[in-house]
Amino acid sequence: MSAAPAPVAMSCGEPSGIGPELAESAWEILGAALPFVWIGEPAHLPGRVPHVLVSSPEEAAQAAEEALPVLPLALPGPREPGTPQPAQAAGVIEAIAHGVALVQEGACSALCTLPISKQALAEGAGFAYPGHTEYLAALAGADEVVMMLASDELRVVPATIHIALSEVPRALTAELLEKRLRITHAALIAQFGIAAPRIAVAGLNPHAGEGGRMGREEIELIVPVLDRLRGEGMDLAGPLPADTMFHAEARAGYDAAVCMYHDQALIPIKTLGFDKGVNVTLGLPFIRTSPDHGTAFGIAGKGIANPSSTVAALTLAWRMAGGTV
Repeated sequence: MSAAPAPVAMSCGEPSGIGPELAESAWEILGAALPFVWIGEPAHLPGRVPHVLVSSPEEAAQAAEEALPVLPLALPGPREPGTPQPAQAAGVIEAIAHGVALVQEGACSALCTLPISKQALAEGAGFAYPGHTEYLAALAGADEVVMMLASDELRVVPATIHIALSEVPRALTAELLEKRLRITHAALIAQFGIAAPRIAVAGLNPHAGEGGRMGREEIELIVPVLDRLRGEGMDLAGPLPADTMFHAEARAGYDAAVCMYHDQALIPIKTLGFDKGVNVTLGLPFIRTSPDHGTAFGIAGKGIANPSSTVAALTLAWRMAGGTV
């Protein structure tokens, strides 16, 4: 029987959002069955459940039997639900960096990041990155990373992400699509334990272009990339009409779907399980997951935040690290 992985590191995220509440709820649900250590200012926790300060992650497994393990990181000022405090921005960034360091040195098995406010970090600490993913890539020295949204029912990777729909045809290049497919394929093997991944690839246009009558991107761009990678042994299906590739029977035929733009990927996964989606960053030299939602300033401090996505993010990180729960 193999030993359990090291605890999961959880960065505090934006203190004025729902992150502190989610950390407490996640421990209440998971307890010692899935040990994680929250990195942040202890005074920012709501105090609905007990917490215990630890000096290192290795103390978390035992501490989690009685309370939420906390690796204290001082942030100035109190938590103000719904109102970010600029003075706390540097500490939020430090919590992420500390979590990465713990994973890189092997003290933690994976990193689960709670939601940040990019605007708050930019205004309070000059945070120059578009988001978590780019900052993590910089810390890890990763050249290229990919966003995957995963749930028990579906894994999706959007080839293009936060750009206008009108910009997608220009942004979608053969080089970009090939990188997305290679990183997805490698991560399914290395991090998800799938020896021979099956990847479904959506077309860009309705009916996957219908033989060129509804656009030629499938013929001129997508098919040549797929054929080239198939020649290397990858199991790739497509390009497929996006409107018929997400029903239950179709999903049974692949391990992940690579889609051409944001909504093409995210609408099906959020429809199948709105509160259970997990953001996974592929291409990093360590495991990183995050709940698939934001800071929710509007409900912060009210004790009504749904922890389902956070629990799912911790569970997936733990399983990817070799743990069982």
